[in-house]
Amino acid sequence: MQHEALSRRDFLRGGRSETVRIRPPGIAEEALAACTGCGRCVEHCPAGIVSLAGGVPALDFSLGECTFCGACAEHCPEPVFTGVPAARFDHVVSFAAACLPFHRVDCQACRDACPTGAIRFRPVRGGPFVPELDAAACTGCGACIAVCPVGAVEAAPRAMEAAHA
Repeated sequence: MQHEALSRRDFLRGGRSETVRIRPPGIAEEALAACTGCGRCVEHCPAGIVSLAGGVPALDFSLGECTFCGACAEHCPEPVFTGVPAARFDHVVSFAAACLPFHRVDCQACRDACPTGAIRFRPVRGGPFVPELDAAACTGCGACIAVCPVGAVEAAPRAMEAAHA
């Protein structure tokens, strides 16, 4: 019986986390049926964040961010990717209750990592600044997810985020 290695983050959080599978930019859900699982997208991702999950490509933002370089689409021999390279994902990020500033611990690692400046921190009386997301500026690249020391930054569908705005 073969087991997948447990990441340090998952170990410290008490086990494997249930994460939403995020497709590389430019892949529609219905196009995944054309994927043969050849792995060329995995081999050519310069950030090393593409893996095959269940035989189809998925991104692991705990390893880094997507730079929207298009290398995965460029090397894919199947009609999986749309013709136009995507410059943003269909998700944005959200901040879980484990976020350190919500527990009066100063941390702004996600803001510092965000290449678009979509994460800002607002002051709170008697505590550290807390994160706020500018959803219009968020590309969903995952830079903030990779750097969060407690795994409190998560991907959330844009529609869900907009409904709670």
